Amino acid sequence: MRHILLAAAAALAVTSPITAQEKPDMPRELTFERVFASPSLAGQMPRGVKLSPDGKWLTVLRSRAKDKDRYDLWGYERATGEWRMLVDSEKVGSGRELSEAEKMQRERQRIGKLKGIVTYDWAPDGSAILVPLDGDLYLASLDGEVKRLTNTAEGELNPTLSETGRFLSFVRDGRVYVGAVGSGDARPITPEEAADTVGWGVAEFVSQEEFDRIKGLWWSPDDRRLAIQRTDEAPVGIVTRTAIGADATTVTQQRYPAAGTDNAIVQLFVLDPDGGNRVEVDLGADKDFYLGRVDWSRDGKTLYVQRISRAQDRLDMIAADPATGASRVLFSENAAQGHWINLTDNYRWLKDGSLIWWSERDGYGHLYRWKDGRFSQLTKGEWVVDSLDGVDEDKGLVFFDANRDDALSQQTYVVSLDKPGEPRRITDPAYTNSATMDGKARALLITRSNATQPTQVYLADTAGKPLTWVSENRVDADHPYAPFVEAQREEIFGTLKADDGQTLHWRMIKPEMEPGKRYPVFFIHYGGPHVQTVKKGWTSPLEQAIAAKGYIVFELDNRGSSNRGVAFEKPIYRAMGGVEVADQKVGAEYLKTLPFVDPDKIATYGWSYGGYMTLKMLEADPGLYAAGIAGAPVTKWELYDTAYTERYMGDPRQVQDAYDKASTLPDAARIDDPLLLVHGMSDDNVVFSNSTAMASALQHAGVQFEMMFYPGETHSVGGPEISPHLWNTIMGFLDRHGVTPPQ
Repeated sequence: MRHILLAAAAALAVTSPITAQEKPDMPRELTFERVFASPSLAGQMPRGVKLSPDGKWLTVLRSRAKDKDRYDLWGYERATGEWRMLVDSEKVGSGRELSEAEKMQRERQRIGKLKGIVTYDWAPDGSAILVPLDGDLYLASLDGEVKRLTNTAEGELNPTLSETGRFLSFVRDGRVYVGAVGSGDARPITPEEAADTVGWGVAEFVSQEEFDRIKGLWWSPDDRRLAIQRTDEAPVGIVTRTAIGADATTVTQQRYPAAGTDNAIVQLFVLDPDGGNRVEVDLGADKDFYLGRVDWSRDGKTLYVQRISRAQDRLDMIAADPATGASRVLFSENAAQGHWINLTDNYRWLKDGSLIWWSERDGYGHLYRWKDGRFSQLTKGEWVVDSLDGVDEDKGLVFFDANRDDALSQQTYVVSLDKPGEPRRITDPAYTNSATMDGKARALLITRSNATQPTQVYLADTAGKPLTWVSENRVDADHPYAPFVEAQREEIFGTLKADDGQTLHWRMIKPEMEPGKRYPVFFIHYGGPHVQTVKKGWTSPLEQAIAAKGYIVFELDNRGSSNRGVAFEKPIYRAMGGVEVADQKVGAEYLKTLPFVDPDKIATYGWSYGGYMTLKMLEADPGLYAAGIAGAPVTKWELYDTAYTERYMGDPRQVQDAYDKASTLPDAARIDDPLLLVHGMSDDNVVFSNSTAMASALQHAGVQFEMMFYPGETHSVGGPEISPHLWNTIMGFLDRHGVTPPQ
C-alpha cells in the first residue's frame, strides 16, 4: 500500500496515442482523455537511469512517443556524446506472455501495465548489460549485439549477474539456477522440494509488498558463495481470491498473511555456486521475524543481515560467518514508544568495516556513522534525510537528499564523513531535486522538477555542476504540454494547525474565477503513512484538468504522513482513522471560511488508504462534506496483510479494540452524504471484498450509495480507455448531486 497515492497517478503509466486532429501544437481544452493519452503531457521521463560501473556510459529506459508504456534501452557514451538505442524491445522481444509469478512481482512494484524492458543490470566490468524481456534473458553488448541467454516456456525471476560477471543466476519454478554467462548450461543449485509451498531465491509476499525487497539472492564479492532465502508458506492461511473479468471469473486459492495470522517461515542459507557446502545462517531462536536486508562485507568474510521483529519495534544488525552460519548482533535499533521501525535502503558498508546508517533515534531521520561499536551523528536538525545517494570514501564525502531548507522541497547535499558540520546544498532550490550516484560516488544523476517544469534528468559532477542532459524535457513549442501552459493555474501553499499544535501543510489550485462567485472544492487526500503528497514539484496534469472544469483542488498532509519526523508520524499508532480524519476536518473547516469557496460543495476523494479515509471522514462528520468518492478502500484492517497493518496498528490478537475502532463497517449507517464506491474487481492488494463488505453494510443499514466496479482491473485502475471513464464517472457523480461550478 505504501506505493499507492492516486488511481490517476498509477493510470498515467498507461496511455494511448493522440489522434491526427490532436497535434500538440493545437490549443485545446485539457480533457481527461488528453491527460491519459500519448505522448505524455509530462514529456520524456526516462526510467532506470544508471551509470556503467566504469563510468563511461549512461543508460536509460526510454518510452516511445506513440506508446508511453513501452520502454527500450538507450545508452549515452560520454566520450563521444552520442545516444543510441541498445535494445529495441519490439525487435528483440518475443511478445510472449509473462508467467504469473513475474506478473505478480510487477504488480508489487506497481509496473504491471508497462511493456518492453522494465529493468536491466550492468555487468560488473561494464562490458555488457543483462536484459530480461518477455520472460527470457538477453545479454546486450555496447556495439549493438544482443545475445539470447534463455529460451524456455518457463519464466526466469530475479536474474542477476555475479559480482565478477562470470555467472548468471535466476529463479525458475521455485529453484535457483546458476550457470556461466553465455554458456546456456544453467542448472538448479537448490533442492527440489517435496512441498509446493517452498521456494528459493525470491522474497516472500510481505517483503515484496511492504519492505521494497523483491530479490532473495545475494552473490559474495568474489563469486565464491551465494546467500539465498528459503521461504515456506505452509503456515500462511489460504484465502479465496476472485478476479472478475469482463468475460470470465478466475477463482484462486492464495496464501495471504492477513493481520493477526501466521507469516511464512523464512530461512537464509549460504551455498557454493554449484549448490554444495550449504550452511544455514543462525537468525535467532524467535522464528517469527522479517528478513529486512542482506549484504556482504567487502572481503566476503561476513554476511550482514537486518532482522526485524514481528512487531517492527526492533531491528537487529546481525553479522554472520558464511562458513559456519554462526551469528552475533552488532547493534539494535529500537523504535520510540508508540512508533515503529521505518526500514530503508539508506545505509552503506565502507571498506574500513564502518557503516553509514539512517536512524530516527533523535526524532528525525538522520545519518550516523557506526564505527568501533559506537555511533557518531553526521546530520542533525528538525528535518529528514530522505535518501543516501553515495559515499566517496577516498575524499570522505557523504551525499544525500533531504528537506533541510523546505519541508516541501527536497534538495541534494554533501557533508564531510570525518568532520561533519553544516551540509552544503549542491542543487538548485528553484526545483525539487533528488539524486543517485555510481558505486564510487564519481558523478551525480540529478532528477528535478517544479510546478511549471516537468521532470528533468542531468548528469553532474560531485560539486553539482551540470555536465550533460539525460532528459532536458524543456517545455518548448514542441513539448506535449505546450498547448496547455498558458492556461495552467498557479499552485498555492499554506499551513494550518492540528489540535496538538503541529503544522499541517496544504496545497491549492484555483480555477479561473469570476468575482463574487463561490466555487466547489475537489478535496484530495491520501492520509496514510510513508507518503507525503503536498510537495513543490511537478504534479499530474490531472489536477489541472479538474481545475479547468471549475473546481478548486485542495490537498492537505495530515499527521501520520512522512518526512516530518517521529512526533508527526506516531499519532496514528494503533489509531488509524482518527487523527487523520480530524486533521482533514481542519482543512475542510478552513475552506468553508474562504469567500470564494462554496461551503456546501466540498467533495472529498481518495484512493487506497485515501479511499478508507473518505469513508471514515463521511462517517465522522455527516454533512461536513457534500459528497465522497472512495476508491479501492480498505474497510476492515483484518483483511490487509501482517507487515503493513501490524506495523501501525499492532497485532489484532492483542489489540482488537483498536481494530474495531478503525473499521469502517460498524458506522456505515452514519454515512448520510452522497457516496461513490469504486474498485477494481481483480485487485489483489486491497482486495475487492473490502468494497463488497462495505456495500453490504451500507445496504443493510438502508444507506443509498453509488458503485462503479471495473472488471479485470487491479489496484491501479487505469488505462487509455479506463482512466477517462473513471474520471468522467466521478464528475458525473458530482454533477448528479449538485457539486458543480457556478453558472
